[in-house]
This record gives sequence, C-alpha cells and structure tokens, in this order.
Amino acid sequence: ELQVKRSLMPVQLGPEQVGLEMLCLCGQLDLLIRAQMQQSEILDQMLQCLEHLPKPMPQLEDYLDIVGLSAMFPRVEVFLIQGSPVEMLERPPMDYFFHIAKLNQLLVLSQQLEEDIRHLGSHKYIAHQLSVIYQVISSFRGIQVFSEIKKDIEANFKQMKQSLVIDEGSRHEPQLAAHYINILEITQSLTSVVLSLPEELTEDLHQAV
Repeated sequence: ELQVKRSLMPVQLGPEQVGLEMLCLCGQLDLLIRAQMQQSEILDQMLQCLEHLPKPMPQLEDYLDIVGLSAMFPRVEVFLIQGSPVEMLERPPMDYFFHIAKLNQLLVLSQQLEEDIRHLGSHKYIAHQLSVIYQVISSFRGIQVFSEIKKDIEANFKQMKQSLVIDEGSRHEPQLAAHYINILEITQSLTSVVLSLPEELTEDLHQAV
C-alpha cells in the first residue's frame, strides 16, 4: 500500500534524530491547533517517532516534558492532555517563529566565530563572541545537546578569556592557544545541530521574511 502522507524517514532513528523530528512535528501541530484543523495525522507521526526509542516506549506527553518541548509548545501539551484545542492566555502568537529566529541567530553566530578563529590575525573579540553564543544557548531550556555545550563553555571560558589578555603596549595581537581552538570546535557541533533540523520546520519562516 502506498503511504503518500506518511513522512519519509530512515528505517531506524537515533534519539537525537527523534528529538529533531519531534521538534518539527510539534511546530506543525501547534500551527494546526491554532487554525483548528485536523491534527490526527501529525499525532500518528509523533507516535511513529516514539517507536524508534529504546523500550519501554514513553508516553508522548512524558517525552515532550523530558526533552523540553512542552515548554516550547505549551498549546501542544494542553492539547495532548485535554484531547481537544483549549483557549489559552498565551504569549504572542509569533512564539514559534521566535524560537526559529533564535536557532538562526545561533547558526550565524557559530559560523562567524568559527570563521574568525580560522582566518583573523587577532582573536581579541573571540571571548565576547563566545559570550553572546552562550547567552543564546542559555535561552533554550531542557534541550540536552545545548546543555552539554553550555557546560563546555562554562568549564573553559575564564581561562580562555584570560589567555587573550595582552600586556599594555604590546605589539602582539592576542591569539588563542591550540587547545582552546580545539575546544571551540563546539561551534561545529552547534552548526550541525541547527542545520540538521527538518526543512519543514523552517520553510514557513522563510516565507514570512
């Protein structure tokens, strides 16, 4: 039987791929709930996603709580609990796009930092750039991959910043030591995470801008 409406996905998804797919589906479901349109197909896809996780398979509501998606999409959480759309006192309706905009900001900052580390003769502003990235990461709650990167930054930031301080009057431009450059390869991790988001998650944003 030809499944024309079933999403195309690998035979087996890893936990991170499941998380990204669920992020996409939550965004779609949130928009469908707002428009009071049929949600059953998206719910079916969510349950299919959960089947890729190690047994015992968690309940959908529990999984969204664990990975932090219920905080990003409160309307979805209420819909799953109540079984029907519920009128909510809510934050601005652009929340969905706000989260995507933050992901885009994270992508641009990470790519710029990586480029500057590799090609600039001076690393004077690298610590400031990393601090901005840290602030953006901190605005995401309950997303494990971001939490781990945040801990890496916290563990090395002070020493790295201090290493870029030069004596007054020195003619030498501050340069990161090799081991700090290796640590800052976390920017590649951030870039990979954001670029791996499904196209369906960002296509509406491209249309809006």
